[in-house]
Order: sequence, then C-alpha cells, then structure tokens
Amino acid sequence: MRHRSRDIPPRPFTGRHMLIVMVSFFGVVIAVNLTMAVLASRTWSGLVVKNGYVASQQFNSRLAAARRQAKLGWASTLEVAGAKLVFTIRDRDGRALSGLATGAKLERPTSERGDAVIAFAEAAPGRYEAAAPAGRGRWVVDLTARSRAGTTYRQIFRIMVK
Repeated sequence: MRHRSRDIPPRPFTGRHMLIVMVSFFGVVIAVNLTMAVLASRTWSGLVVKNGYVASQQFNSRLAAARRQAKLGWASTLEVAGAKLVFTIRDRDGRALSGLATGAKLERPTSERGDAVIAFAEAAPGRYEAAAPAGRGRWVVDLTARSRAGTTYRQIFRIMVK
C-alpha cells in the first residue's frame, strides 16, 4: 500500500514566494534600523562641537585648568528647585563661598536648539540662583564662578527639567 502524500509533487518556488522573502527580509532590516535610530536619539547624551579638531587641541590646557581647580578643593552642587536653578559652592573646609561672579551656558546635549546664557544672583552666602531653562528635558549647564581675586571655578552639570 502506497502512502498518498508522497505522490504529491513539491510546489515550485515562484515569483510570489521570492516577493514574500524579499519584503520580509527588507521589512525586518528597516524595522531594526528604525528601532535603533529611535533608541539612539532618545538616549544619546553626547557633545556637540563646531570643530572637533580645535576642541582636541584645547584638551591639554583644559586638563591643566582642571588640575588647578582640583587643588582648590571647592565643592559645588546644582539642582532644579521649581522654576529656579540653585548653585551652591563651598571651600575645602565646608565654608560657603560668597561674592562670586557666576554665570552659565545652558545647552541641549544633542542639539543647539534653545541654548542660552544666564547669570546667577547670590541669594545667600554660597547659594546662587537663576531661572531654570524653559524647555523640559535634559540640559548641560556649563557653569563658571569667578572670585574677586581672579580664581576661576568651572563645573559642567547635567540636569533634567521636568
């Protein structure tokens, strides 16, 4: 007795089958690429520089400035408190540093949209306040504080405005 299913000839591979294979393949590739692009744009917090070569040439001078600043022993914080940015700074002994000229550049980590320059006003000894950025999301705050004696302190903070 013969089995009936073995008598049926195999179906040929047609143009329709090839179309299904091609559409499926490229559909998966496009879906993966779109997913990766969306995830990358939502999570990347890299830097935007106008000229990478010039930025690389400033590396050594910035490193030397960072070492000088570390010797000061100053410590600072920056927080978003309602509609304000609150910057606090203390010396190595924990005393509030008063009378500093403070300002900052506000930048988006991934674009130049909404960049601004702000000045802080001293609200109390060692406590400086400024208006928080208007836009919600991640911001890079490049803050500079200068004493009357000419000592410069620079700190870069990353904040989230909700």
